[in-house]
Amino acid sequence: MSNNFGYIDIILLAMIAGFIILRLRNILGRRTGHEDKTFTNFPGKNFEQFKKRDLNPSKANVNELVGENKKNFLKGAEIAYETIITSFAKGDQKKLKDLLTPEMASNFATAIEQRNKNKIKSELTFIGIKESKVEKYEKIKNNLFATVKIVCEIISVKKNQENKIIEGNPDKIKTVTDYWKFSKNSLTQSPNWYLAEIISK
Repeated sequence: MSNNFGYIDIILLAMIAGFIILRLRNILGRRTGHEDKTFTNFPGKNFEQFKKRDLNPSKANVNELVGENKKNFLKGAEIAYETIITSFAKGDQKKLKDLLTPEMASNFATAIEQRNKNKIKSELTFIGIKESKVEKYEKIKNNLFATVKIVCEIISVKKNQENKIIEGNPDKIKTVTDYWKFSKNSLTQSPNWYLAEIISK
């Protein structure tokens, strides 16, 4: 009889254990292998340092233009290039003034006035930049100079007062290569560069 009770006890315990396991599965759910992993040994102190890290880059060495600073400069130069050539075509001297040195602003203003005097209309469609490259970077006294080679695609047309095309083709995309020299005062806190010269090659 004692043996029979022993077997019954084992069976009852197994049933109870099975019931508990089923209940736990229903309550906690099953792992499918797609759950987010939690690492209890993550270095919390280092993580806090990462979150609080100063995201503002340190001041760049003005004597060189490399790495991320060079990459950002070229992006800015490309935007300035597009803005300048499209603003010049429209005769928007206000936009040009913000991107040019005083001497270059005067030169552009003279060209626009002469174009208006001759009643010539300039139309320009900017397609995109194919290449931009820093050809030369130098510091002269307190001024920085960066010469940039820019290759772009545009559609450019000039029309007379009768609206007849006198230069260009509205159906043809042409590739233009320019060498522009940008300048910046190294002592100023302003990050802005200005077009100082268009180099003929």
